[in-house]
Amino acid sequence: MSFKPMEEKTKPFRLVKYFTFASLIVIFIGTIVLSFLNIHWARTLQFKKSQDYALLLIENLNHQVYTQFQIPVYYIFGKIQLRNRRQFELMDKIVRNTLHSFKIDTVNLYDVNDNIISYSFEPSLVGQRDLGGEGYRNAVLGQSTSRLVQKGNFWETLLGRPHEIKVITFAPLREAKPLTRISGKVLGVIEVVQDLSEDYKTIFRFQIRVIITCTLVMSLLLVILIFVVKKGEAIIEQRNRERMRLREQLNRAERLSSLGEMVAGISHEIRNPLGIIKSSAELLKKKMEKIPASGAIPDIIVEESDRLNNIITDFLDYAKPRAPHLKLCHMDEVLEKNITFLTPQIEAQGYIVKKQYDRLPVIAADPDMMYQVFLNLMINAMQSMPGGGEIQIIGTSDRKNLTLIFKDKGEGVPAEVMEKIWDPFFTTKETGTGLGLGIVRNIIEAHGGTIRIENRPIYGAQVVIGLPIKAENI
Repeated sequence: MSFKPMEEKTKPFRLVKYFTFASLIVIFIGTIVLSFLNIHWARTLQFKKSQDYALLLIENLNHQVYTQFQIPVYYIFGKIQLRNRRQFELMDKIVRNTLHSFKIDTVNLYDVNDNIISYSFEPSLVGQRDLGGEGYRNAVLGQSTSRLVQKGNFWETLLGRPHEIKVITFAPLREAKPLTRISGKVLGVIEVVQDLSEDYKTIFRFQIRVIITCTLVMSLLLVILIFVVKKGEAIIEQRNRERMRLREQLNRAERLSSLGEMVAGISHEIRNPLGIIKSSAELLKKKMEKIPASGAIPDIIVEESDRLNNIITDFLDYAKPRAPHLKLCHMDEVLEKNITFLTPQIEAQGYIVKKQYDRLPVIAADPDMMYQVFLNLMINAMQSMPGGGEIQIIGTSDRKNLTLIFKDKGEGVPAEVMEKIWDPFFTTKETGTGLGLGIVRNIIEAHGGTIRIENRPIYGAQVVIGLPIKAENI
């Protein structure tokens, strides 16, 4: 049997399946990329927010330093010298009070001329020279700048979670008047350092949650998709098999229809002269009874005529099977009738029939046709064991079906024979028409049942018949 039609039918579905899986993977990758872009945007926004935050703090601190430190110090001391303890303490008090409750890690004040740290939250930095770098030089020119500093190993930085992240902002310290915009000359440089490690850790945790959520959602969609695809494949495969089975039955029916018409016509034409030959032989036999040793030829003619008549009957039964005359009956009674008929042959040739059934349920069937089925199967089982052997007949039932199994202990059915076993006129016997199993299958299918032949696991073959338990059309 060729499965090419099935493959052709399922190919479009496979393309849809592959396209769906590919789309799901692309969507997942796109979602991950978008999550990373979203996290990058969040970090950029956080940096911009921190930069603006620092500039506002610096502007406020600039007002406080100019009005509360520079003017009073010039008035009291005449000049600004943060090396003076009182001036340094005043500056420290003003800066800390101004930045109190704000998230600031460090504040440094640089001299405008010598790039020296005049004031710092870290006393060890006071007096250090040339630590401002490019940010200090830009601030001296009146430009505010910010930069992001990350500390961590390669993988921490790559994954976006360095153990320390700071934003360093440099801005000029100008002359200013209260309630006016700062626009005077540059008097010094302010450096503000903000620690964003916790903020970035929060963003990183959010990123992990987004990725985990996307993975879970895509995994769920993948499981659902796999289930739907497998269900769809099973349905399509079942429909294709059913379609192929119906196509095979239709082709067989078309072949047998033309063959049946031919066989029926030939059989009718042969049966009439065959009947004349038989009756003439019987009449000839009667007339030659008084002649010694002359009855053999008429007996042969009568015997061969009966055999030809049986062959023609098989042709007609296969070509034009009659409809079963259903009535309620017990299959165990039909089986017992078959066994009784075959008992002389069973005992003479050394066969053993093992019955594994009790009272079988009543079903709607034609007992004569079922008798023909069982007789054919039991004779086949006996012929598969020429030297005698065991034949098992098993009967089981449930609410819907009656199952009958005929087992023998012969050599089994070869693979090449199994492929052709239902073909009409195919036989491995020296005599016979090869229509017996075909007639059996026609009868079983006419009863709405099923039949299959298979080899047993160890040796021999078995025939499994399924018949519906129903009482329709009685």
